[in-house]
Amino acid sequence: MLKKDSKSKNREFEPYIREEDIVEKFIKAGGPGGQFVNKTSSCVYLKHIPTGIEVKCQEARSQAMNRHLAREILAGKVRVYQLKQIRAKISEAEKLKRQFRKKPARLKKKILEEKRRLSEKKRLRSKKVDLY
Repeated sequence: MLKKDSKSKNREFEPYIREEDIVEKFIKAGGPGGQFVNKTSSCVYLKHIPTGIEVKCQEARSQAMNRHLAREILAGKVRVYQLKQIRAKISEAEKLKRQFRKKPARLKKKILEEKRRLSEKKRLRSKKVDLY
């Protein structure tokens, strides 16, 4: 599902992510940030169940800030995933439309002439030739 974001100027579609669809875990972060980062669970791990997209964020020292950033990243990834799905459906529909559209008369005539020529060639190959 997509919801329209009225704030953006180019009217992009923002994904609607239900809270039940997200698995949220808080993990101990590592790397720079000193003892505070190593002692507290400030790293945020999010998983969007329907798409299987996973996000891990430990940009800031604050758990609340990491949670906010992780949700923004997850929303962006879900948006890209949904747009890919929509584009795939559109391209599949266009492909089917191209397959079943009516062929021009000249093209049909050319295809039939080619078929007749090949069938004549095959017919001549199968005839028995008398040498006597």
